[in-house]
Amino acid sequence: MPGGGSRAPGSGAPGSRPGSRVAVVTGAARGIGELLVRGLSGRGLRVALVGLEPERMREVADSLPGPALVLPADVTDPAAMREAARRVREDFGRVDVVVANAGVATGGPFADSDDATWRRVIEVNLIGSAATCRAFLPDLLESRGYFLQVASLAAIVPAPMMSAYCASKSGAEAFAHALRAEVGHRGVDVGVAYLSWTDTDMVRGADEDPVLGGRRSNLPWPANRTYPAGPAVDRLVAGIERRAAHVYGQRWLRGMQALRPLLPAVLGTLGKREMRRLPPGPAGGTPPGLVGAGGAADERSRTGPDPAPEPAPES
Repeated sequence: MPGGGSRAPGSGAPGSRPGSRVAVVTGAARGIGELLVRGLSGRGLRVALVGLEPERMREVADSLPGPALVLPADVTDPAAMREAARRVREDFGRVDVVVANAGVATGGPFADSDDATWRRVIEVNLIGSAATCRAFLPDLLESRGYFLQVASLAAIVPAPMMSAYCASKSGAEAFAHALRAEVGHRGVDVGVAYLSWTDTDMVRGADEDPVLGGRRSNLPWPANRTYPAGPAVDRLVAGIERRAAHVYGQRWLRGMQALRPLLPAVLGTLGKREMRRLPPGPAGGTPPGLVGAGGAADERSRTGPDPAPEPAPES
């Protein structure tokens, strides 16, 4: 586990309400994760931030109204996640809510995709969610707590050009449904959160991608819009409070569930039309990597920082 845990000022100090509930959020450095941390802390929960960007997470933790614990960890590393769970247990004494939010994305035709990048999306979004749950499930069983899996419109709509992301989010959704059936009788509730295109670093990165950005504008309304993150996260926080089985960041997503049987055929027809318009070969000659600032942080965590440029020779 890179680095160690870090308390925000006041964490563990007298008056930090040791009996109050504790929430763990992965992918907490930015985007939906950061806003979830802020929303839950604002409702009186002590929060643990798990992610790959320790300095950014410390900035978030320092600005919260209540106690916070910063835990740098890669959700795909089971040992790191077990250590994170141990630290939360040691510092806060319990875990009531776990939000498996960490996620990365890439796009483009599967035939042109980079194998390592495609696999990484599955590893973070699906296997990372399972590793998160495995590490914290004993605590949730003890507290009779709540596990929320952040999925996506991509779990409902098998969109072309997003095979890795759709597969990972569909898998994560199925994992959460199976888990609910396994642990419900032991007092643990499991929910799935669905979000459409929401204004985060990941979505902005996708819009800057030469392939994904152009294709998204051709989606039918309301799926072609980018929605503000604040109201979506407010709905997720409210869903966490009521331990909901399903939470929709945008209200219209609820109606998409009824259309699921029809979507593969519809998207197959529309996809053929869209793919005929796409120039052959990956854009720019190279397969796209992980999109957005969070994707860049994930790639740095595995490959190290970019090497410093060579100094220019003196003339």
